[in-house]
Amino acid sequence: MLYNFYKLANAKLMLSIYQVTLWFTDEKTEEEKKAEETELFTKYYTEWRGGGERDSSYKTIPRFYYRLPAEDEVLLQKLREESRAVFLQRKSRELLDNEELQNLWFLLDKHQVPPATGDEAMITYESFLKVGEKAGVKCKQFFTARVYAKLLHNDPYGRISIMQFFNYVMRKVWLHQTRIGLSLYDVAGQGYLRESDLENYILELIPTLPQLDGLEKSFYSFYVCTAVRKFFFFLDPLRTGKIKIQDILACSFLDDLLELRDEELSKESQEANWFSAPSALRVYGQYLNLDKDHNGMLSKEELSRYGTGTLTGVFLDRVYQECLTYDGEMDYKTYLDFVLALENRKEPAALQYIFKLLDMDNKGYLNVFALNYFFRAIQEQMKIHGQEAVSFQDVKDEIFDMVKPKDPCKITLQDLVNSGQGDTVSSILIDLNGFWTYENREVLVANDGESNTGDIDDT
Repeated sequence: MLYNFYKLANAKLMLSIYQVTLWFTDEKTEEEKKAEETELFTKYYTEWRGGGERDSSYKTIPRFYYRLPAEDEVLLQKLREESRAVFLQRKSRELLDNEELQNLWFLLDKHQVPPATGDEAMITYESFLKVGEKAGVKCKQFFTARVYAKLLHNDPYGRISIMQFFNYVMRKVWLHQTRIGLSLYDVAGQGYLRESDLENYILELIPTLPQLDGLEKSFYSFYVCTAVRKFFFFLDPLRTGKIKIQDILACSFLDDLLELRDEELSKESQEANWFSAPSALRVYGQYLNLDKDHNGMLSKEELSRYGTGTLTGVFLDRVYQECLTYDGEMDYKTYLDFVLALENRKEPAALQYIFKLLDMDNKGYLNVFALNYFFRAIQEQMKIHGQEAVSFQDVKDEIFDMVKPKDPCKITLQDLVNSGQGDTVSSILIDLNGFWTYENREVLVANDGESNTGDIDDT
């Protein structure tokens, strides 16, 4: 109201100024002056209020929000699905196919410029542009000064490697193909995948991965659960139940999964790859071995035998307090989160998982009391094994020296991540074997050095 009154007052003021000027300069009749006054007042007041010609500008703003169809709007949902499918098909046709990629390689090889750098064929910017003109419309996006500069290193002639450029193109094409493939499983069409969407994607991907040929179909559901869990553990830290497709493409997990297309993948690479058949069978086999009563779930007592069997009871209590359980027992999906956290203790997502268990009062930091509470269980285990207990004061000082927190009395999750010592600190507090390894690190390093020296002497 006040704002409108202010606009009206301004309109009247300007009109009064105009009116006085008019009276002194014009010989119009009283009726004409009043009519003109009313017309001008209406014009100025309408403009200040936001009407008149200004209204037409809002009509030119394009529509930018379209609501999603409701569940009962079946026809609109079908229309949206079909339009998305057509859009993705069009995007797929815009990508280079195998024949076009071969033609691109042929053109690049034909325009290489000597001398070669080692085994690398090179190309100048002029030749690069010529290839771009001949390669076709689909390749136009790759033949830019920006791309050339990105691949330009220390060549004395200002050239780039043909192989590096071709690999760059291949990578871009692969990313777009994969994005389109993942988008086909995006039921909501909002740029993210739910757990069931990603499960369907991986299930249909299995037959295309030669390294998984030996898997029995009865194990498929467990394999899919094992694979999907890694994506969600690391890419969905807030546990929203969905992951952005962009995040899936940005991480290395999809590369690891598609690495299984290599029929000659080494045994070492398979063991290091979470998505390989040996790795999935290892994790599931451990779960079955821990399940002594064969009820398909793990009690706290059964989980206590995990790994070297040296996790403290206090830590396991916290696991069963914080994690999802069913009548006090853990299912396979919850077990996978547990394994991923303990096997990747250097990763922020794993540290977040462990930190939540250590932060008993949910304060957002660990103080001396919390450290003492967990380390006391380590001291008790040491006594049980006949080892001399270590002073908590010494361990506490070492932990704070390692982490160097911003607040000298509190350790936050960010402090642990920034220090790069989060894995060591968590091992000291939850695992007797981890503490023993830390406490005897100098002896272990010395023994390792002696064994290496012996190997050298023997040769």
